Amino acid sequence: MTEKNLTIKELTEQMHALVKSKGWYETDSKRPQTSRNLAVSLSIEAAEILEHFQFTDEIKDREELGGELADVMLYLLQLASVSGIDLEEAVLKKIEKNKTRTWDQ
Repeated sequence: MTEKNLTIKELTEQMHALVKSKGWYETDSKRPQTSRNLAVSLSIEAAEILEHFQFTDEIKDREELGGELADVMLYLLQLASVSGIDLEEAVLKKIEKNKTRTWDQ
């Protein structure tokens, strides 16, 4: 198991190292790491989370669910990075914006 309490930047660096080691950043890769492809993959992985709750409100397998959540996070980190978005900054800005919003009570 790797270290805990890593920053978004450190997690992104580890994600890039994995993707690079698989050759997915190569121009002839069968898995081009474009923003579009990463957004599609992110959506697919997010949908796989829903499978864990199909016809139930209970979590049957936390480890498998954790793996799917990790897949979503990895694609999110990579999509942000490849798209030139500072995810930490974007999250903090969104939190501040949401503080001023109101939702139905």
